[in-house]
Amino acid sequence: MVPQVGNLHGVSGRIRRSEAVVEHRRYACSVSRITFDPNQCGGRPCIRGMRIRVSDILELLAAGETEDSILEDYPYLEREDIRACLAFAAAEADHPILRTAS
Repeated sequence: MVPQVGNLHGVSGRIRRSEAVVEHRRYACSVSRITFDPNQCGGRPCIRGMRIRVSDILELLAAGETEDSILEDYPYLEREDIRACLAFAAAEADHPILRTAS
């Protein structure tokens, strides 16, 4: 399963190539750290094939934990893993803007 890149369309509904390339590169770099395996954690997104779910890291951050404290508790994680979780969540939360007919 490949996650969608997010909303790359401008107000006119047409994709802007420069934005698409930048967004794709940023997202692809982060997503390489996010893995999906139907036999691991129910297929939920995890970090680099480990049994640490993206949602676990996001919940820790939402609870006020710092990157440093997470890295101390999970020494096999890297700072870029945490940033990849945030980038993944941001891309997943994005959606196309719907306009009502006027």
